[in-house]
Amino acid sequence: MDPVLRIVAILAAVVPFSFALYGAKSDVIQLTPQVFDDKVLKSDSVWLVEFYAPWCGHCKSLAPEWDKAATALKGIVKVAAVDADQHKDLGGRFGVRGFPTIKIFGANKNSPQDYQGARTAQAIVDEGLKVAKKVVSDRLGGKTGGKTGGGGKKTGGDSGGSGSKEDVVELTDSNFEDLVYNSKDQWLVEFFAPWCGHCKNLAPEYASAATELKGKFKLGALDATVHTVIAGRFGVRGYPTLKYFPAGSSSPSDAEEYDGGRTSSDIVRWCSDKVEENLPPPEIKEIVDDSVIREACDEHQICVVAVLPDILDTGAEGRNRYIKMLTDLGEKYKKKSWGWVWTAPGMHPKLEDTLGFGGFGYPALAAVNSRKKKLAIFKGSFSQEGLDEFLRAVGVGRGASESLRGDGIPELKKVEPWDGKDGQLPEEEDIDLSDFDMDEEEPRDEL
Repeated sequence: MDPVLRIVAILAAVVPFSFALYGAKSDVIQLTPQVFDDKVLKSDSVWLVEFYAPWCGHCKSLAPEWDKAATALKGIVKVAAVDADQHKDLGGRFGVRGFPTIKIFGANKNSPQDYQGARTAQAIVDEGLKVAKKVVSDRLGGKTGGKTGGGGKKTGGDSGGSGSKEDVVELTDSNFEDLVYNSKDQWLVEFFAPWCGHCKNLAPEYASAATELKGKFKLGALDATVHTVIAGRFGVRGYPTLKYFPAGSSSPSDAEEYDGGRTSSDIVRWCSDKVEENLPPPEIKEIVDDSVIREACDEHQICVVAVLPDILDTGAEGRNRYIKMLTDLGEKYKKKSWGWVWTAPGMHPKLEDTLGFGGFGYPALAAVNSRKKKLAIFKGSFSQEGLDEFLRAVGVGRGASESLRGDGIPELKKVEPWDGKDGQLPEEEDIDLSDFDMDEEEPRDEL
């Protein structure tokens, strides 16, 4: 086949699939890694960008609403879409872990915000107009945006109007060990030289990241040309050099090289990933009253609800094995920030009925989205591998879902918590049979 015709054939086969959710006549702008920075990050416009996967059911449900919003906002706010299944690197660059993920690129393009509103055209339009209005108000007030230029340097002053140098901790030979070593906080430290051009370019990005991460992660800076003792201890030979110090660091061997990008959003994303990596695993709480299920399900996007077998069936050792299994899964999926709870059969029958636990036996488990009144019920073998596969699908929006029964999670009564011991059969009451007439019945005629 002619090489040109072959290329045309390949494109004809691939392009429709890649952009399956939005046709050529759609007002949704299709973005790829090749054009993303030029179109979005260097733009003065507000952008709403959906990161989707063509196979994602939630993405397919969103598509007509996203289309309507794009048409309504045409000429006012840019509405775009990225096939993050095909362009995984672009999705990863912005911390996309599930589909669809919607990012809002407002005045500060280096720090996009997650859209948390309803997935309707009206709600999306309202959010786009709200962000656009804020950008206009900020411009009237003299504030500049955080648009990224060709070299990655912010325009509009030292900090782009989005960060404060005061949020970057000044480190010296004399205070470094007191502040960084044995700290309960995680630190990112920049070793710089005042004359270094790359350091000057980094300064506003670093300040912006420090402001956004305030209270979560410490960002420090040390002038390596002045404070040579500390700089020498860490082998600093070029500028800027950035090193990460986990919480509790106490020696140079604890430091790790920073390997992220040099924009504010890159730094924030890298540090946020470190925070998530070091989060403690979620507590697997027993549902002893209504507040436990509310905290787990109403305050988290997803809650994992398990009904473990009766204590008489498993004993304490068996029940603890199940709880350990859930704890290990909680550790693996802790970045999802899900709620995790368990109970025993018959403790909350209304809850079991709402979740549709019937006919499968125990243990039973479901992943619940209480806001949408949806759930996915696990119907496989209750094993580490089976549950992992199920939760992985839930995490990317691929789990088969159904509606909660009734009006959502019911109000639950208070119950006694498990005492951690084996179950005891109820004692049989001794009955005095002396008062019972044990005489034989009078004979009866038989048919």
